[in-house]
Amino acid sequence: MAKAPVSHYTPLSTSFTSVVSYNKGWNILIFEELSRNIEKALKEGKLLEVVSVVRETMERASRTQVSIAVTGESGNGMSSFINALRFLGHEEEASAPIGVVRTTQTRGSYTSSHFPNVVLWDLPGMGTTAQGLENYLKEMQFSHYDLFIIIASEQFSINHVKLARAIQRMGKRFYVVWTKLDRDLSTSALSKGQLLQNIQKNIKENFQKERVCEPPMFLVSNFDPLLHDFPKLRNTLQIDLLGIRCRGPLDTLSHICEETINDKVNSLKGRLSTEYLEDILGIRNADDLGECLEAYKLLFGVDNASLQQVAQSMGTWASEYMTIMKSQDLHTLCGSDWKMKLMTCLIMRALLKLFRYIPFLGNLVIHCFRYMRHRRILELVAQDTKNILMKILKNVCSPPDNNFGNDPASLFFGGS
Repeated sequence: MAKAPVSHYTPLSTSFTSVVSYNKGWNILIFEELSRNIEKALKEGKLLEVVSVVRETMERASRTQVSIAVTGESGNGMSSFINALRFLGHEEEASAPIGVVRTTQTRGSYTSSHFPNVVLWDLPGMGTTAQGLENYLKEMQFSHYDLFIIIASEQFSINHVKLARAIQRMGKRFYVVWTKLDRDLSTSALSKGQLLQNIQKNIKENFQKERVCEPPMFLVSNFDPLLHDFPKLRNTLQIDLLGIRCRGPLDTLSHICEETINDKVNSLKGRLSTEYLEDILGIRNADDLGECLEAYKLLFGVDNASLQQVAQSMGTWASEYMTIMKSQDLHTLCGSDWKMKLMTCLIMRALLKLFRYIPFLGNLVIHCFRYMRHRRILELVAQDTKNILMKILKNVCSPPDNNFGNDPASLFFGGS
């Protein structure tokens, strides 16, 4: 039996380094162990074990600490907002201190049982000191935060836009929260609907002028933590916390899955001899493409029985995975891939029969053609395996019973 080609894939690639640095508190040894486990499971075609490894990874990721910076101009109610988000009254011991202006002179950190493993950083507002934007970003250690909430009230100024542009350049996610809606409603002659529309329009126009991407916007009252956009804000925050925690580990797991399957395919391509097919894969007739297809699916762990087990473990139907497969059966495979359609058409089959009567050259052509068909089936089954693995990763990250109202997996899988 030919040896498998040496793989150039190194599990501990740059993605590992980035993930470990991104997920503070994660040990590089943890990722080494996860990498070994998932590679072993994929090489043995045991997708059920892959599910277990992915779940373990996501369980670890769910406990990763996330830092959220609350920033803006002084006097906009940043400390009051932090208290409202945590369902705390201003008089309670654990609340952030508040005042008319400039109460917060240094960074303060706060936690809440409503957002486990999250640190809310109350930053001094821009304007509390004479430093410029760049100095403010450096002094407030903006690079250390995972998400930003820009607080505004009364007016949305150029300082807010500058903050947003700086955060956007860092590639970080941010919200805009208008915090004193109760005062606006009590003093405005406009209807509530018109007032809300005007506030949002003003913020959007300021962003458009400076070519800053429009972020999620929430209009709230710090005195009513259950009203207006506060529930929507909390739901959005829960979704983004999941995205922040899972993005790095999921990227790494996706990379490991992709490269491990590629290695497996490259290894198998060098061993597609009749003897290997018969002795190792148990294929009795190398020209029976249906039998070969089932053997390859079993080898990669995407046969019907294996998918049933995976679906049961995931709490879904096997059809959810089967419907995304080109290699469900030979008929579907040949109908969905033009190369297979060409290699299995009537004309091609007739030509191969003619070659059987040509000594030596005929056998060579038939052998090469058999190899081409097997290689293509192998590639298609491998691609189906990758697609199923990506769906497993997405489903583990976004279980069917989540009540966030959106798909958190879209943050790193590109969903809508």
